[in-house]
Amino acid sequence: MEARPISADEGHRIVARVIDQEGHCVAGHQVGDEVVFDGVTVQGQVCIHALYSFLPKVFAMRYGAEFPWLEDPDVATHACPDAWNPVVFEIRRIREARDGG
Repeated sequence: MEARPISADEGHRIVARVIDQEGHCVAGHQVGDEVVFDGVTVQGQVCIHALYSFLPKVFAMRYGAEFPWLEDPDVATHACPDAWNPVVFEIRRIREARDGG
C-alpha cells in the first residue's frame, strides 16, 4: 500500500501555551507564551528540549488522537524535562470547521 501525502489543511491547529513556570527557565519561557502548530509552520519561540519532549503529543492530537485519561479530549498538559526549573504547557487542539465537507 502506498502512503498518501497529508496536506497542510488536514489535521487540527495546536496551541501550546505556558500555564506554569517555576525557577529560572534558561529559554525565558513565561506564563502566557504560546507556540502555534498549523501543519506548515511553528509560530512562536520554544526551547528545543521542551519541543522535543512534547512534539509527539502535538502530532497525535493534530491528527485526531484522544487519550482516555484526559478530562477534555482537546486539552493535555505537558511538563518540560527540566525538573529543577519546570515549565508546564497546555497543549490544546483547536477544532475548526472545514469547507467543502
